[in-house]
Amino acid sequence: MWPTGSKWETGLPFIGVVLYPGVELGSDVTLHANVVIRERCRIGNRVTVHSGTVIGTDGFGYAPDGQEWYKIPQIGIVILEDDVEIGSNTVIDRAALEATIVRRGTKIDNLVQIAHNCVIGENCMIVSQVGISGSTKVGNHVTMGGQVGVAGHIQIGDNVMVGAKSGVPGNIPANQIVSGIPAFAHRDWLKASSVFPRLPEHRKTLTSLEKRVQELEEKLKADGKVK
Repeated sequence: MWPTGSKWETGLPFIGVVLYPGVELGSDVTLHANVVIRERCRIGNRVTVHSGTVIGTDGFGYAPDGQEWYKIPQIGIVILEDDVEIGSNTVIDRAALEATIVRRGTKIDNLVQIAHNCVIGENCMIVSQVGISGSTKVGNHVTMGGQVGVAGHIQIGDNVMVGAKSGVPGNIPANQIVSGIPAFAHRDWLKASSVFPRLPEHRKTLTSLEKRVQELEEKLKADGKVK
């Protein structure tokens, strides 16, 4: 029997939805067409998952022996807390041992990858094509723009904003706004990015100045004014 109050109980199962054994659904859950929820994953109340998304795929865990890669069993689960919404064609990997968690109120866009053992805090906003590597901890009220890439085993503090297309290689303290590859303070990135288009011109000027300084030094040496 489906959980009380779920869309399934009220007769609105969408085509192609697959629930593996042991899945737990809260009340007022909406799973759109072709959603897959893998075994033992837990979905809270008022959660919406859009078409084509997979919750609880195996984490990408392999160990090398020098010649081949051996798969590490991924026996954890995914937990989506209350009021979470997941866009289309997003994938959230199950944990290797415990749980990958998306905390209450977080909204995740289409085409996002969240790897095994990540914990995404409350009321985060994660925009399309973000990739978050394994075992990363994201604080509350964090915003990530489109196509942000986040390294694994790091921590991102509360209220952080990460600009689109940024690369995050390490920890970010709370209350920061960052951009760029690698990501650093957004205001500094704006200043740096305004210089990038003029780098060829600056290089030409610098080369000319270096040549003039060299000529002056040679003239001063020839005049005996410097050793």
